[in-house]
Amino acid sequence: MAGHSKWANIQHRKGRQDKLRSKLFSKLSKEITVAAKMGDPDPDKNPRLRLAVKEAKASSMPKDVIERAIKKSQGGDADTYEEIRYEGYGPGGVAVIVEAMTDNRNRTASTVRSTFSKYGGNLGETGSVGFMFDRKGEVVYPASAGDADTVMMAAIEAGAEDVQSDEESHVIFCADTDLNEVATALEETLGESLSTKLIWKPNIATEVDGEGLTKLMKLLDTLEEDDDVQRVTANFEASDEVMAAFAEAE
Repeated sequence: MAGHSKWANIQHRKGRQDKLRSKLFSKLSKEITVAAKMGDPDPDKNPRLRLAVKEAKASSMPKDVIERAIKKSQGGDADTYEEIRYEGYGPGGVAVIVEAMTDNRNRTASTVRSTFSKYGGNLGETGSVGFMFDRKGEVVYPASAGDADTVMMAAIEAGAEDVQSDEESHVIFCADTDLNEVATALEETLGESLSTKLIWKPNIATEVDGEGLTKLMKLLDTLEEDDDVQRVTANFEASDEVMAAFAEAE
């Protein structure tokens, strides 16, 4: 999952997540409200809500904000959101999936389409790039959770499919339908995770050079900043030299 994880690392190093914290809380609150409205407002009886709350806590969202988002789902004035997935190509032919949650389909489609066009990409039909990704569950632990072998054994016992470990973290992958069970089992062995969520994991990677990466990041950042967009995933990868040069230029 080179592109996705390297992009996440860039965001972490450059502090983009801090800059987008208020937007992040808004997106997480929206997911909590929708999950609670679609199922039971009790996280223990609603797997999607449990994962949404877990992700919110991992992002340091205050408990009262989480509870307010759940309560909002039970009110008659709760917004009605529609989940939509957009697919397209960014600069250099990089495949991009945009997951949105909106109360105005036309507004969101128009904004996403114009953003792709503005930054050298083009929006395609649903399914145009989806085959380059697999829907997976992802659980992330800090490197301090244990050595690679320990985490690998815990992941296998929990029913996970794969683990990628480096000096910063352990990223555990599982079938999308198994995420709740795998995350619960891992929590009993390794403790609280840094992140637990459903992702689109690239199965085909597109190499980008320095100029291509710069253009692509402008597209991805602009999409991420949109209030209707929940997540953006791209299948790019770049050499360590290109990644280092980009980080230095930021």
